[in-house]
Amino acid sequence: MPIHSAPFTPGRPFVFRDATVLTVDRAHRVLPRTDVLVTGDRITAVGPRLDVPEGTVEIDAAGGIVMPGMIDTHRHMWQTAMRGYGADWTLTQYFVWYYLEHGRVFRPEDIHAGNLLSAVEALDAGVTTVVDWSHGLRTVDHADAAVDALRSVPGRFVLAYGNIHQAPAEWTAAPEFRDFVRRRATGDDMLGFQLAFDVTGDPEFPERPAFEAARELGVPVTTHAGVWGATDDSGIRLMHEHGFMTPETVYVHASTLSADSYHRIAATGGSVSVSTESEQSAGQGYPTTWALRAHGIPVSLSMDTSVWWSGDLFSAMRTTLGADRAREHLEAHARGETVTHAALRAEQVVEWATAGGARAIGRSGDLGSVEPGRKADLVLLRNDRSPVSFPLLNPHGHVVFQAQRGDVHTVVVNGRVVKYDHHLVGVDLAVVRRTAERSVEYLRSAIGEDAWAAGMNPDVPETKVLDNPYTYTDYRSSGTRPR
Repeated sequence: MPIHSAPFTPGRPFVFRDATVLTVDRAHRVLPRTDVLVTGDRITAVGPRLDVPEGTVEIDAAGGIVMPGMIDTHRHMWQTAMRGYGADWTLTQYFVWYYLEHGRVFRPEDIHAGNLLSAVEALDAGVTTVVDWSHGLRTVDHADAAVDALRSVPGRFVLAYGNIHQAPAEWTAAPEFRDFVRRRATGDDMLGFQLAFDVTGDPEFPERPAFEAARELGVPVTTHAGVWGATDDSGIRLMHEHGFMTPETVYVHASTLSADSYHRIAATGGSVSVSTESEQSAGQGYPTTWALRAHGIPVSLSMDTSVWWSGDLFSAMRTTLGADRAREHLEAHARGETVTHAALRAEQVVEWATAGGARAIGRSGDLGSVEPGRKADLVLLRNDRSPVSFPLLNPHGHVVFQAQRGDVHTVVVNGRVVKYDHHLVGVDLAVVRRTAERSVEYLRSAIGEDAWAAGMNPDVPETKVLDNPYTYTDYRSSGTRPR
């Protein structure tokens, strides 16, 4: 495949020319016919008709949108080689498959394969930073394989270390885990570190040692909270009463919590990662942005897992806006009222997918907006072969409702062009494909064909068509004819 690497050589500046720029800055500026200059790993200038250094590479962005790189704050990357396998699952079937039955057959090389494919997939879709919610790390060999995959791809990642097969207090206390942290969790600019575990609500609070480990290591905790049938208000209460709710804590889903829990999250400065495609399909609870807005809780977006859903944030933005507005309409209709002005706007959802993610991972100072001095994590949306690319009237609305991964023309991470002219730069997709195929071949063999087929095709519940009080189905039998 074409690599398209020249003329983007290290250290050579480049400039996007004549774009519509969504700055996602505090003033929420939209800048028409504007240039963005990148030098090294930074945005060095934003403005019309910029004077640039001699030798600067020019990227024609006319008719396109330059926006911050998108940030996914919760993605189980290790599952990606099983793309689409669980399309008809519920959350219960997911838990049975990964937690109780087949998650233990994943080898380190399978974790590596999933992370590699997921990392490349993210870059292709303009997602420049991903929190790898990696709760399949049964051993440190699995963890090393996960990091090796992330390090091999020129994206920005946060490893959220987890292990669903042991209690959090157990795996965070293991000497080999502490050795891994010393060796690999350096927290550098391209690879951050979190701890990923859930709080069951057990009154004995068995997760306390894991929170203490996070505090000792100086790393944030990300946790699935407010998941129907799994985690509830009691977990939030225990975290709060023991002093483990912090501004750095990220609560994933948070779909079935009470107002009391939302108040606790808001008061302690935490944020929520909303995975709308997941929540409205798997059953964690109704996507909760309508409640988060009411309580003033910061929001970021995520796609959860490619076992079910799309690996891009265009889908996340679109479904989140739709779910929020649907809730607003339904509640108004229940009161006999009509919504005449939508409360949630496209601009806010774009902010959640960019600056909201930066805030959630503690990078709001240098990621998530297009401003001089910020890290150069950028996306150009431009597709001259698509009739959907024009006219460009409402840029935020265009990003949310019209754009898709095929419109991602150029992606920049840390000043490095990783996709250009709709082609990934320096990525051999044939190698990624073979790696994923080897993993799938092993998993099918280890699980067995019957179990593999049964897992992908769960039983369909019996349904019954409602009794119809009308006895005829052919209008001609009524003795009348349409006029």
